Amino acid sequence: MSESIFPDVTLDQRGAGCPGPLMELVSAIKDADPGTVIELQTSDAGSKDDVPEWLEKAGHELLAMEEHDDYWSIYVQKSS
Repeated sequence: MSESIFPDVTLDQRGAGCPGPLMELVSAIKDADPGTVIELQTSDAGSKDDVPEWLEKAGHELLAMEEHDDYWSIYVQKSS
């Protein structure tokens, strides 16, 4: 990742299967204020496709996706 992103909220969903990580993200975004940055940590391979697809439909911003050894960090910003 070229820039550091400092999330306001981190959701550790490593080990949770589909659709758990996405559902936790949806819930967190619903409760968050506009502009809130959320990091979703997930080991579910489907999330790296499902989350960006949902974000586009819902109108929120995908800031970055970072692959680690055994999970992904997906950084999201809630729109207004």
